Amino acid sequence: MSLLRNIACGLRSLLRKEHVDRELDEELRAYLEMAVEEKMKQRLSRKEALRAVRLERGSLEVTKEVVRAAEWESVLEMCWQDFRFGLRTMCKTPSFTAVVVLTLALGIGANTAIFTLVDAVMLKSLPVANPTQLYRLGDNNNCCVMAGTQDGGSFVLYSYPLYKDLRDRTPEFTDLAAFESYLSDLSVRRRGDSAAEPYKGEFVSGNYFTMIGIRAFAGRLLAPPDDSSGAPPAAVMNYHTWQQRFGLDPFVIGSKLNINGVPYTIAGVTPPRFYGDTLRSDPPDFWLPLVAEPNGRLHNANVEWLYLFGRLRPEFAPKGVQSRLTAELQEWLGSHQDVIPERDLKDIARQHIRLTPAGRGVEEMQTNYAIGLRLLVTLSALLLLIACANIANLLLARGAANRSQTAVRLALGAPRSRLIRQMLTESVLLALAGGAAGLYVAYAGTHTILFLAFRGARYIPIDARPSVPALGFALLLSLATGIAFGIAPAWMASRSDPADALRGAGRSRGDRSSVVQKPLVIVQVAFSIVLLIGAGLVTQSLRNLEHQDFGFVTEGRLIVNIDPSLAGYTPDKLYGLYQRLEDTLPQITGVLNASLSGYSPLGGNNWNERVYLEGKSPDYRWTAPSWDRVGPHYFETIGTRLLQGRTIDERDTPAGRRVAVINETFARRFFPNENPIGQHFGMGDASHSGDYEIVGIVEDAKYQDTRGPAYATFFLPLLQTPSGDHLRGWVGAIELHVAGKSENLESAVRKTLADVDSNLTVLNMMSFGEQVARNFNQERLIARLTELFGVLALILACVGLYGVTAYAVARRTNEIGIRMALGADRRSVLGLVLRGALAQLGLGLAIGIPVALAGGRVLAGQLYGVKSYDPKTLGLAAMVLVASALLAASVPARRATSVDPLVALRFE
Repeated sequence: MSLLRNIACGLRSLLRKEHVDRELDEELRAYLEMAVEEKMKQRLSRKEALRAVRLERGSLEVTKEVVRAAEWESVLEMCWQDFRFGLRTMCKTPSFTAVVVLTLALGIGANTAIFTLVDAVMLKSLPVANPTQLYRLGDNNNCCVMAGTQDGGSFVLYSYPLYKDLRDRTPEFTDLAAFESYLSDLSVRRRGDSAAEPYKGEFVSGNYFTMIGIRAFAGRLLAPPDDSSGAPPAAVMNYHTWQQRFGLDPFVIGSKLNINGVPYTIAGVTPPRFYGDTLRSDPPDFWLPLVAEPNGRLHNANVEWLYLFGRLRPEFAPKGVQSRLTAELQEWLGSHQDVIPERDLKDIARQHIRLTPAGRGVEEMQTNYAIGLRLLVTLSALLLLIACANIANLLLARGAANRSQTAVRLALGAPRSRLIRQMLTESVLLALAGGAAGLYVAYAGTHTILFLAFRGARYIPIDARPSVPALGFALLLSLATGIAFGIAPAWMASRSDPADALRGAGRSRGDRSSVVQKPLVIVQVAFSIVLLIGAGLVTQSLRNLEHQDFGFVTEGRLIVNIDPSLAGYTPDKLYGLYQRLEDTLPQITGVLNASLSGYSPLGGNNWNERVYLEGKSPDYRWTAPSWDRVGPHYFETIGTRLLQGRTIDERDTPAGRRVAVINETFARRFFPNENPIGQHFGMGDASHSGDYEIVGIVEDAKYQDTRGPAYATFFLPLLQTPSGDHLRGWVGAIELHVAGKSENLESAVRKTLADVDSNLTVLNMMSFGEQVARNFNQERLIARLTELFGVLALILACVGLYGVTAYAVARRTNEIGIRMALGADRRSVLGLVLRGALAQLGLGLAIGIPVALAGGRVLAGQLYGVKSYDPKTLGLAAMVLVASALLAASVPARRATSVDPLVALRFE
């Protein structure tokens, strides 16, 4: 009860302050009168008694403060007073407040933007029920189709028959679901006579949504009966697709859409926040049952193309289930040796399954962007530290200018703790204002980062608006920042001697603040050179990546992606389609050359296959070479040079001699001391070693990896396909060599393709240069942000150096005046001021450059064509910083040279 009474009294004191003050005043006066009366009984006059009581008890105002301080509400009242005082101070100096808030907005905003991405990519779970129960059968992101045993023995891709065996024999999972390891292109018609539109789809097992643990937003989701042979075709639509492409039309649910030539019933729509099993740009628009997979892989036991997710029962431990799965895998492989290549049989005993938590889904984006995000976190933290040092310097300078005011407060009895709390309150208010402004910077920054990181994406399932964790992070960061940059100025101001401050106002006396200011500038310079060197290294690395010799030419080239199978073509009809395309495409005005291929360079695809050389024993030491299927004039169209022999041309028809063209790396690896021209090789097994004759060698070109050397690659004519090989005659890309800008021909190309076949869907169309540029999205993101952080750090360091130099000049005005009165010329005064600035600059560089070199070792793995200790980058960064700092310091230095000695000597 006493606690409740205490709280009630405190609230009454806060809410009825004037009334409570009057009561306290009346009580104290009554007590004073009683004390005076007691003294008067000792035969003192009233005046003498009053004086005696006041000497013993102190003044009434002091007594009031003591009484108020004994209650908890006094703490709130003092905080409110400090809050109001801080606001008044901020309003009295709007320029100072604006500079501080803007600086903090940049620092806190940058960190909040990075945290928003870290939260969305690295920390946030799938929007499903109980994500901690989800486990993935695999520990890497190998994609997309494999056969036999898998690299390192860790199984991650599964055939459909193997999936069914594991599902039926592992009761530790409430559900074990399978889905494609990649997204499939879909051709969708809304009505029979409408134009086909490109979409993305994912084929999943019937228990996929039950296992994931979500409910339909509208309609229903796929169920096991939908994934059975003979079931009516059904599909589920992504909410974002329903919203953006179908306008939330409720009549879409239950209606039929023509998908890849088959009428599908749209069973339902997923919840708004659900993007599938993998966080990625352009997630699936539709989910379709595995039974509808069009490439004949469903019952093919030697084609491994599925990822597996399971929901583990709470009573089972992952390690025990993992051991059981490994045993089941090896047992299945041992009983299906007919589908495993002979070279892989010895590796069956090494194959195993690792269960990994799948609460965040397939961690493809997490793996790809982990290093980049860690680097950005480090850079944004450095920027915030520079901002804090800069603001601390500003507050120290202002505190030094207000020494007299602080001295008066201390002389009048203000407690030092109260002064510190008051200054810290103002610092926290400034930081909170900067944090609030930083939320807008974070929103805009997150948008910019997403644009740079996912260039070309139509939809990114990451919300740029700060989430609740991001808002909490911004609040905590603001509070921590306010304390960090405010504690030193507050402490220095509270430790000043009132007598010294009052005697030395305006004169060049010892000032503790300068002892702190100069180290802060040195820290700013050190961090700034680290950021500038880092920006120079990653920018040069990006430049090297973008301007390397790829082995092809991107200027004036247009890439068009198609998939004839989506238009209902079968292998026997492909030859006629390809002939029509090769005849009509070069007739487009502005097209200089045209060709077809299975996939184009750096388009995100790669086929690889073991080869067997005629007359030679198989050598399994090497990675299987890559290969592509191309049409006539392909190399001429993309600008890859022929080195020996001939390229693939019109004579290489399905009925013609089977030929192949290889690249330099293939020739060096498989024919190191002989001429490859005329040699034979094949795929599958040694019985096919004479299938293809090598007729030409072309220069190396990079089709997959932009950082490493070109893969050993061979090229086959479009339709020279061994019988029974159903995947190898399909075209996925059209390459056009055009005059002028390739973008100007897009409409003409679309019209020509529609004239060839109106069912042929254009999946994508872009310039060759844009396709290549999208391979460097992450590098470009890091380079641009590092450049931005470097420029901001440079500006903040220069502002800090300018402020300290200007303060030093103002503090030494008397000294400078005396020097000039005694005959010092302007040059010596200028040198005096600049020497102090150069000393701080030199110390900062001496600290920062070794730190940058040490950090460069960590960054070395992300660089291309440039060393982490590149002398040109180090020298250029140092020159830029020195030049900018000297320019900043020269302004107050020149002002010092114009000091009038008479005015300076009178300066007070």
